[in-house]
Amino acid sequence: MTRLTTVARALITALAGLLAAIAPSATAQSRTEPQAPKDFVALRSVDPTIIQEMRYFTPHNFVGERIDGYLQPMCVLTRPAAEALHQAQRKLLRQGYTLKVYDCYRPQRAVDHFVRWARDLDDQAMKGEFYPNVDKSRLFADGYIAEKSGHSRGSTLDVTLVRLPAKPTRPYRPGEPLVPCFAPENERFPDNSVDMGTGFDCFDTLSHTLDPRIQGEQRANRALLKSTLEGLGFVNLPEEWWHYTYKPEPYPDTYFDFPVSRKSLTSAH
Repeated sequence: MTRLTTVARALITALAGLLAAIAPSATAQSRTEPQAPKDFVALRSVDPTIIQEMRYFTPHNFVGERIDGYLQPMCVLTRPAAEALHQAQRKLLRQGYTLKVYDCYRPQRAVDHFVRWARDLDDQAMKGEFYPNVDKSRLFADGYIAEKSGHSRGSTLDVTLVRLPAKPTRPYRPGEPLVPCFAPENERFPDNSVDMGTGFDCFDTLSHTLDPRIQGEQRANRALLKSTLEGLGFVNLPEEWWHYTYKPEPYPDTYFDFPVSRKSLTSAH
């Protein structure tokens, strides 16, 4: 009986020591999570009228699952970029449109997630929608995936236009049949945005902003977005009609890795 008690006490002591060792390391880990510089803001705090459909917080993206680093579905930007976007929104509201963002600041860990996915040639679950005509082995060579992204610098965003009054976009159901992102608007995944000729994140040359095959209303919609944003300091990436960077960037050479969450911004304000 005494021996059992001694053994039990030894086990309890060992367990207590183990818990004590684990607790500080967990606390230290949460304490060392990167924080945003003070001039990063939640877009909603600058302009709550801009629609946010943060695709990488959801499984409706080219990977098919929520992307690392997106802890909350929110748009985070440097303040100058957010304020310029607010000015664009004011102009567009008067014309019967609203902006909608799909992605804003993107942590480096999210970019790393994309890179891991791109190297796994067996995972082609979302090919049918996002890259039907591109061999996955070509994603790096063709420039669709890279190890660094301007989004991680905090002044780049992916954006589109929605005609007012905005209708809701139905939720994506994982496993549902996929339709090519360049299919006619009434066939591809329903998005409440205006018709830009392709869906967001369409890995295809039709996504090039000035692709000559895009004509009529689709071309006019791209031109309205481009002229509005470029008039306020944004620069379009020619290969992606949705991709804009505010210039001059406050952090042109820094790639941040703090998570997308309100907590990342808390200590900065």
